[in-house]
Amino acid sequence: MDVRAYLRLVRRHWWIVLVTLMVAVGSAALITVRTPPRYVASVTFFVTTPSQGVTDAYQGGLFLQQRVKSYADLLRSDRLAQSVVAERPVGLTADDVQRRISTSTETGTVLLRATVTDTDQTRAMKVAESLAAKFVELVQKVETPAEGGAAPIKIEVVSGPRVSSSPVSPQPTRNLIVGALVGLLLGAALAVLRGLADVRLRDAAGLQRVTGSPLLGEIPFEAGAKAAPLIVGDAATSARAEAVRKLRTNLRFVDVHEPARVIAVTSALQGEGKTTLSCNMAIALAEAGWRVLLVDADLRRPKIADYLGLDGGVGLTDVLVGDVQVGDVVQRWGDKSLLVLPSGSGPPNPSELLGSKAMADLLLALRESADIVIIDTAPLLAVTDGVVVAVQADGALLVTQQGRTSRTQVAAAARSLHSVSVRLLGCVLNMTKVAKADAYQYEAYRIATIGKSSVPADRVSAAGRGGSNGAAGVPDHTQELSRLRR
Repeated sequence: MDVRAYLRLVRRHWWIVLVTLMVAVGSAALITVRTPPRYVASVTFFVTTPSQGVTDAYQGGLFLQQRVKSYADLLRSDRLAQSVVAERPVGLTADDVQRRISTSTETGTVLLRATVTDTDQTRAMKVAESLAAKFVELVQKVETPAEGGAAPIKIEVVSGPRVSSSPVSPQPTRNLIVGALVGLLLGAALAVLRGLADVRLRDAAGLQRVTGSPLLGEIPFEAGAKAAPLIVGDAATSARAEAVRKLRTNLRFVDVHEPARVIAVTSALQGEGKTTLSCNMAIALAEAGWRVLLVDADLRRPKIADYLGLDGGVGLTDVLVGDVQVGDVVQRWGDKSLLVLPSGSGPPNPSELLGSKAMADLLLALRESADIVIIDTAPLLAVTDGVVVAVQADGALLVTQQGRTSRTQVAAAARSLHSVSVRLLGCVLNMTKVAKADAYQYEAYRIATIGKSSVPADRVSAAGRGGSNGAAGVPDHTQELSRLRR
């Protein structure tokens, strides 16, 4: 994966970054509030030795630089801490004083700095004052020769003691900035991990890679589609309807040398929108002037009759068992060149019925009575009905809902079709999220052109095929119904 792919994962899971950022900043704020303020009192010592001449001064400087390192440890010694506590009781033990003292030296110099950090500003100052006095005395005692004489080392206080007027910690601004940076980095990492662990298909490129077939359409999600699934009425001018029309065009030109006339529409799982897409695709093809026959071959959970408002009590099942003729149960829908064959009564053996010779003979008859036959089938991973029907069709169309089906499930569905040499015409990514910019452009163009009469070019060219019932480009199905009845 490249940087752009990681950025897409972060953008997709932006809420993880936001939550992590808020938690990190909140934690930093809580720590800042609960941390008691700390003050620092400091004092700086200058270490020197009597010298004469340049050579003595140079050698003495090297000697003092080495000596200063020992004095840094001496500042934190038990002896000095006990002297400070004994001279000026401040409510601290010798161990407490030691923990509050820190030292620092500057390389190449003979300066030694001691700092006392305490939550009490006054106490920090008192400890620093006592430390400055007692340290000078202690060095003089330690460095004075036992046989007497002057000490070779002299220590003077050159700065302080002084205490900070404001607390050195906590630092709210710094803490919040650090918390925000940590939150952003941690949130981005969690978002990337969440994206890498997410096996659901979320884009068209991934769907094409998994199925090994071309993407024929992306159908956008619309909140009102559940109540009004068909692209008729007001929904005919929606972005979803336009996407179905694009699918119609792509489907007709997916293979110009061997066009598919009998198409099985299926999906990996139940609830991915294959039945709604079958109905809308049949409506869109009929609007273009094609003679379309829509067959509900999902005998376990038929929905087409309910969606189209037709009587589904008698249909495909009854034709296959020989109780009725297909021409007696095929129903015309609306004023378009669309015929519908409902599923009929529920059989106890759907797979055997759909794979029977009667089904093969029926498809041959339907092929001669319509330009395109759309067959809605059962999900591939649930039962074998979908594969049984797809084998007898000219090709299959695999519908996948964005963000619901995993790559493994889609791959398994595609393998089930390829294993029996089913021609996979392509795939459709259903219920996709549309970028706001794209939705705005389509809506603006739709509003600008609404009210203008327009007839699709493919519908005009198809108007001459078949008969006419008086409406432009809508063939009369009287002959087809008569032929089916025979």
